[in-house]
Amino acid sequence: VPSGLFITLLFLCALSEVICFLNHGARLKVATPGRLSTKPTLKPMSLASSTYPHFQEAAIFNGLLGTILSRKQQSSLTQEGIFHATALGTTLWTFLGVQGWLVCVFYFAVGSLATNVKIKEKERLGIAEKRHGARGPENVWGSAATAALCAVGSYVFPNQARIFRLGYVASLASKLSDTLGSEIGKAYGKNTYLITTLKAVPRGTEGAVSLEGTVAGIVGSLAIAAFASALKVIPAGSLPVLVCAVSALVATTAESFIGATLQSKQRPWLTNEMVNFSMTMIGAATAMCCAAVVN
Repeated sequence: VPSGLFITLLFLCALSEVICFLNHGARLKVATPGRLSTKPTLKPMSLASSTYPHFQEAAIFNGLLGTILSRKQQSSLTQEGIFHATALGTTLWTFLGVQGWLVCVFYFAVGSLATNVKIKEKERLGIAEKRHGARGPENVWGSAATAALCAVGSYVFPNQARIFRLGYVASLASKLSDTLGSEIGKAYGKNTYLITTLKAVPRGTEGAVSLEGTVAGIVGSLAIAAFASALKVIPAGSLPVLVCAVSALVATTAESFIGATLQSKQRPWLTNEMVNFSMTMIGAATAMCCAAVVN
């Protein structure tokens, strides 16, 4: 499947052109003064260039990147994860442009680095991520489904695009903060406490927090929000950056409570991916509500 990924995406680009030609191809040319014309003139509208201006470049670049990753020895994504990450990347680039896509790349790169910090020690203690940190489809969408929804929302509701873009960045800031808090906490946390009781617990316990992990999470959320601001995905200035960082803190705190009170009781339906999706939704909703109130 990965070897045919690039060809598949190119086929989708061509198919989009055919569909648009069939739907919008034949248009009557408007008559001008002194010249009466009723002859239909074919004016094909390109889906990629008109309706979704970034689709072709998004599909081609992400298809190429996915094909390269599928043939390269790397430990960040499984083969299935590469396919789903390509679909995610194409979606984000299509609706937010390369700038919005780069924000997600920032999250993925920093998150992957954090996952591999002291990975051998984490594996020895049994607190490392499964598959040596390689992300599969469930990880891709558990982490970024909210971001994808916000990206689409910014296009579907152009008058509220700024609010959806803020939600997009806040959702990724929340997930990055969670990843850094967990991975740095497991690697360097000297004392970890259960958030509901503040009792000392072993590293890696669901719902546990540490000073080192909390600080790393806050720094990470500020960094990705500042990066998004520099790329003009969200408005420039300190206020949007702070809104994203505070929203991320709210979301990760809620995630810790969920982990301590619900996930620790081994409910089969409450997977890590479901918790991650809920957390990113909380982060995005918090930031979007703040933006709506300010507006």
